[in-house]
Amino acid sequence: MEQLSLFDDRERTAPLASRLRPDTLEEYAGQKHLVGEGRILRRLIEEDQVSSMIFWGPPGVGKTTLARIIAERTRAEFVEFSAVNSGIKEIKEVMVQAEQNRRMGIRTLLFADEIHRFNKAQQDAFLPFVEAGSIILVGATTENPSFEINSALLSRCKVFILKALGEADLKELLAHALKSPKGFGDMKIEMKDHHLSAIARFANGDARTALNTLEMAVLNGRMNEKAVLCVDEDILAQCMNRRSLLYDKNGEEHYNLISALHKSMRNSDPDAAVYWMCRMLDGGEEPLYIARRLVRFASEDVGMADSHALQVAVAAYQACHFLGMPECDVHLTHAVVYLSMAPKSNALYVACEECKADIKALPAEPVPLQICNAPTELMKEMDYGKGYIYAHDTEEKLTRMKCLPDALAGRRYYRPGEQGCERQVKERLDKILAWRDGN
Repeated sequence: MEQLSLFDDRERTAPLASRLRPDTLEEYAGQKHLVGEGRILRRLIEEDQVSSMIFWGPPGVGKTTLARIIAERTRAEFVEFSAVNSGIKEIKEVMVQAEQNRRMGIRTLLFADEIHRFNKAQQDAFLPFVEAGSIILVGATTENPSFEINSALLSRCKVFILKALGEADLKELLAHALKSPKGFGDMKIEMKDHHLSAIARFANGDARTALNTLEMAVLNGRMNEKAVLCVDEDILAQCMNRRSLLYDKNGEEHYNLISALHKSMRNSDPDAAVYWMCRMLDGGEEPLYIARRLVRFASEDVGMADSHALQVAVAAYQACHFLGMPECDVHLTHAVVYLSMAPKSNALYVACEECKADIKALPAEPVPLQICNAPTELMKEMDYGKGYIYAHDTEEKLTRMKCLPDALAGRRYYRPGEQGCERQVKERLDKILAWRDGN
């Protein structure tokens, strides 16, 4: 006799996240800033004024679901495209059908999931049909549209930012899953309130992760003598033993996290700096990339205030090169904490940037003759090297000889600060300048 299961039929074997996919705005979780009563996107939907748009947000916040709800609400045919299996030919075939539907009064909502993965030619193929109104294009992306979507296409789409779901939203969604007939409503399940809170925190704003974790916990629960399925601490811990933090090494989150690391170190906050550094490593970032950024930081933000910072950063890079992950994480931590606690000066960075700006904006000035070499007699006759004074021949080891071009005489690029060792550098430079001025 074949053994039956509660999960034998197709509806039951579908993942919980699919079974609970909402069909209306009223059932839709989160994004109240867009689809709450009186909000802009809800008004556009209710007034049937929907145009092409881009949904930008992290995974699991309901981009696909919202697109389906819009199609249903506006009585449009829903067509889903993927960059993986949709070439130019397939796109144009769908567009031709969409244009025919438009002439018959039928609208087509074309949902381009992960639109940032469509290449330029694929994105260009959408453009004339968006302009003609043949389709309502709804693109979904986890990446900043400014970087990943053609400017011509982006200019014709309204961008809506979808936010990660809050813990309260996720907890409400989990409670609904336990009660809904589409979920586990016909089962007796014992889960404590703090278990739902733990899953909501673990999901990190991702509804799909939250529902998948709940489903895994329920399917691994233990049935007691009263036919109640119990989910205990041990089962829940096993289901939440790993969380994939959002991190795309080539996308916006990559730049957000490296920015967070830089600014935490600049703000002398070692705890925050170590956290962001570890977040990057946990997301699979190449440790040598982080080490290179630390080398840059050592001169850009610490500089002469503590010249040992550059040595520490370079040593950390070499250690990462020798050891790799996971051993090199402590070397990166060493460098991150040192740079965070070092006195700060951006005088070197400012000097470099101001000098580059002058070089770009001003004529290329000739080298003053007194500091030119004169390896030939002709060059000596032309006064190359005339007036040069060898500083080591003087008592002060200094001269009043001009080394900058006449057009830049008196220009100051390096202006040392008062932090750390740079105070001593400033005092010495002030004395040198005063001596050269004859004071």
